Amino acid sequence: MIHITVIDIIDILIVAFLLYKLYQLIKGTAAIKIFFGIAIVYLVWLLVKALKMELVESIMGQVIGVGVIALIVVFQQEVRQFLLILGDKYFKRGFFVGKVKLRNDFSLEGVESIVQACMEMSETKTGALIVITRETSLQTIIQTGETVNADINTQLIKAIFYKNAPLHDGAMIIEKNRIVAAKCILPVSQNPNLPNEYGLRHRSGLGISETSDALVIIVSEQSGNISIAQNGQIHKASGRDYLKKAILAYLRQKSDSKKEHKAEKEANKAVEDSKI
Repeated sequence: MIHITVIDIIDILIVAFLLYKLYQLIKGTAAIKIFFGIAIVYLVWLLVKALKMELVESIMGQVIGVGVIALIVVFQQEVRQFLLILGDKYFKRGFFVGKVKLRNDFSLEGVESIVQACMEMSETKTGALIVITRETSLQTIIQTGETVNADINTQLIKAIFYKNAPLHDGAMIIEKNRIVAAKCILPVSQNPNLPNEYGLRHRSGLGISETSDALVIIVSEQSGNISIAQNGQIHKASGRDYLKKAILAYLRQKSDSKKEHKAEKEANKAVEDSKI
């Protein structure tokens, strides 16, 4: 008779949770095929082990042992992203109870300026690539561009991305409520499943979102459509209100003070007041 303890149940739940999160992370990418291939090999190994086929079991055991190291190399981008998501979601927010607030170093006026600039650039089909940072340091990315170090301003954002402006190529980095740099070079995503309509600007925006916790806003030069990239996923922003809500949600965090609770109410009120 099989005896299952509470520890066994916890063990199964933890493994199931990790596998589910890994599946969510690589779903829609080429890595998903490798994931299923590994799962099949592992199941075959368990079957061989249960049937006590010692020679095959020994060979497959060695392959799986070396394969773990190979997987870390092959999936290094996915592993990095998985750990970033896990740390941000469950350590910084999930294990502590508190109120949600807008970060003290980012103002509602700054959010409004970004949204307004994006909407106006969308209308004129001015290509733009804006990276808003949170915890992950992008110092190496910032060093590839030109220092700006200015307050967030709608007109300044539009001027930087104006087609003939010297800084219009590359990405703008916004950190702690300031435009710190422009014309920055971002890593390009190798995701093979992106639609053909997504060019270098979109692939670059997706690339930095795969390797950091940044929120990226992309304005298409061809269609004027606005897209948002975060955690290795990219989707279109359907209107002004959607874009504003996405930025505000990204800039929230946990806290306990009354002052921070007031900031939360102010942010939520701003969302309700905004219209498409």
